[in-house]
Amino acid sequence: MAKIIFDVVTLFPNFFDSPLETSLLKKGIEKNLLKITLHNLRNWGKGRNKQVDDRPFGGGPGMVLKPDVLASCLKEILKKGDIKPYVIVLDPVGTKYDQEKAVALSKKRRLVLVCGHYEGIDERFKNLYADEEISIGDYILSGGETAALVIIETISRQIPGFLGKDESSVSESFSKIDIGGKKVTLLDYPTYTRPKSFENQKVPEVLISGNHGKIAKWRKEKTIEKTKRKRPDLLD
Repeated sequence: MAKIIFDVVTLFPNFFDSPLETSLLKKGIEKNLLKITLHNLRNWGKGRNKQVDDRPFGGGPGMVLKPDVLASCLKEILKKGDIKPYVIVLDPVGTKYDQEKAVALSKKRRLVLVCGHYEGIDERFKNLYADEEISIGDYILSGGETAALVIIETISRQIPGFLGKDESSVSESFSKIDIGGKKVTLLDYPTYTRPKSFENQKVPEVLISGNHGKIAKWRKEKTIEKTKRKRPDLLD
């Protein structure tokens, strides 16, 4: 059985075709580290036209996804499998997503990601069925599909074996690093590769010294320096 199961409720399942057939996500699926099932909300639409949305009560622009359609879809998902899922509605009003949340959600065995669209989702569905509402940032997207991909990839990177070398996820940006006995969130250290000299910019000598102790010390210092310069809010 896959380490983590994702059920994605969406009006546009084809949106996911290319990303899920590319790079690490494709390999993770092939190795059965994760399983991703796309559920086309239109299949639960009402009437001859498979209606999934309607005008908002009280007036206003746009259309709102219907709670009964979403509930029918979710109930069908819940019937399948013996692992109780954690239901996430992707919504710009939700809790802001970060690396810490990705790590926490990676402990769940099964996640349902409900992609909002149009003017959003009827509040009653969220109140009754959502375990959590999540936003990937303070901006507006056309739908929750992009956010769903962000969440799938960031969580998948926490699965042992997904990255090949598991230490890759330990040292990257927004990981917790111990400084003076305190866990602090920092950016990643600067990285370099060949050639040693590029347009008069040279690789720091310490990185080609072969002294792993000095390299580790340099990387830790540069991590703190980089965070102070680019994201001082993380150190507050």
